[in-house]
Amino acid sequence: MSHQHDDDDFGPSENSNYKVGEKKSLNDYQNLDADDEALRRWKESLGVASTGVSKLDDPHNVVVLQLALEVAGRPDVILDLTKSEEELKKHSFTIKEGIEYRLKVLFKVQHEVVSGLKYMHVIKRHGVKVDKTEEMIGSYAAKPDVIEKKFLTEEAPSGMLARGHYEVKSKFIDDDKTTHKEWSWSFDIKKDW
Repeated sequence: MSHQHDDDDFGPSENSNYKVGEKKSLNDYQNLDADDEALRRWKESLGVASTGVSKLDDPHNVVVLQLALEVAGRPDVILDLTKSEEELKKHSFTIKEGIEYRLKVLFKVQHEVVSGLKYMHVIKRHGVKVDKTEEMIGSYAAKPDVIEKKFLTEEAPSGMLARGHYEVKSKFIDDDKTTHKEWSWSFDIKKDW
């Protein structure tokens, strides 16, 4: 069942030593998805009733399947979002300080148009909010294919003060304030993988 509440954690961040690197330019961002067939078909499919949509065994309109950390020259670090909230909360992985990465999500829209879908997360260290991210995913009609959306490239923080354990709370929410997926997870920033 979709949640209908906001979380105070997603308010303004406090000052900290966690500094996310600069994101790439808008041109870089647009070029990332230049060959994305799902995005190319977006205008054609949005708002048009789909036929033959293959539905997963899930009653939700938006089913978020995967969040992945993409790093050049390495296999993706994958968070399987079909697992339970309890399993996801236990999931932790290591990120090498200073590396360039980008997040990407895989999801399906099953029943009706979703408007203004976005991904948000709040990162805490020792219980103190150190970073907040909000990425627009877009508006999509129901369709049979899995949609992949890649976000802007970022740089992991580095230095002795940045290393350590971080707790993350993530959610997917739309313009109607419907939360389609919400979960907690964690990562460690270390000198190396």
